[in-house]
Amino acid sequence: MELSWLSWLYEAVAFVITWIHTGYATFLNPDSGLTWALTIITLTVLMRICIFPLFLKQMRSSKKMQELAPKVADIRKRYKNDKQRMNQEVMALYQGAGANPLGGCLPVLAQFPIFIGMFTVLQAMASGEPKFGMTQELVDSAGKAHIFGAPLPAYFFMPEADMIALDASPVQTRVVMAIFVALSSLTTFLTVRQSVTRSMAQMPDNPMAQQQKILMWISPLFAFFSLNFPLGLILYWVTTNVWTLGQQHWFYSRNPMPQFDAKGNVIPVRPKPSLAQRLRGTTPEEEAPAPPPEPKIVRNQPSRQSRSKRTGSKKS
Repeated sequence: MELSWLSWLYEAVAFVITWIHTGYATFLNPDSGLTWALTIITLTVLMRICIFPLFLKQMRSSKKMQELAPKVADIRKRYKNDKQRMNQEVMALYQGAGANPLGGCLPVLAQFPIFIGMFTVLQAMASGEPKFGMTQELVDSAGKAHIFGAPLPAYFFMPEADMIALDASPVQTRVVMAIFVALSSLTTFLTVRQSVTRSMAQMPDNPMAQQQKILMWISPLFAFFSLNFPLGLILYWVTTNVWTLGQQHWFYSRNPMPQFDAKGNVIPVRPKPSLAQRLRGTTPEEEAPAPPPEPKIVRNQPSRQSRSKRTGSKKS
């Protein structure tokens, strides 16, 4: 459904798609599936780079919440019979430490408008309509593009007559679409599992643990709603899932789960070596700059005085 008040967003997405496609078309066939696949992948990567600061803010907030887990558990134990007071104390603890329990929603909220814009623009391209500043030539080029034999604007339940009009085999198109939907489902599951597994390992007594488990297994089912999405939009979703997997792995490897002593204080944990460090055979400690040498303290020992000077007597 096209929303008139989001027309600026549709035009912005269409402009970026046109700009990227024009760049690739300078050395690739503008009507090929490779050109259009690279266009969509590049658009996805640019979008994820733009919201990368939000991801870092989300992860740092999550890390602070993990470090506060023992104190939160203590508050829950102390006020287990007073839910209102317990929630107030937990929120006060989070605010004092600068942790935001809703910080995990920021990247999702930032991606949602882009997803809506991509969906609307690709739907217009699938229907052959040159809208949002796109030219008819660009729309026709997208209609001619095939990825593994499936047209870019095609969706799983597209009528066979429309697939034939796009010069595609209905059977081959549906097989390719099914594979991409399966990839979308798999990458969605792996992304959620990666996050939920770390959360549950850090806070096993979290009252939301069961809901997180349910979400982990239900989330792949939402990908099957994409059977009605154009192939280009599913390619966007698979790309953003793969990016999220790599991004989370990078952050988790650099920021291991905090460990605590008997008093609940955080114990520094050695991060895992990065791929470059493993290739060089070094460790994070070896690559860390050496601390400056401490200044050498020179003690001036008093010189030994003669006995006459110590007693104050004069020589005869």
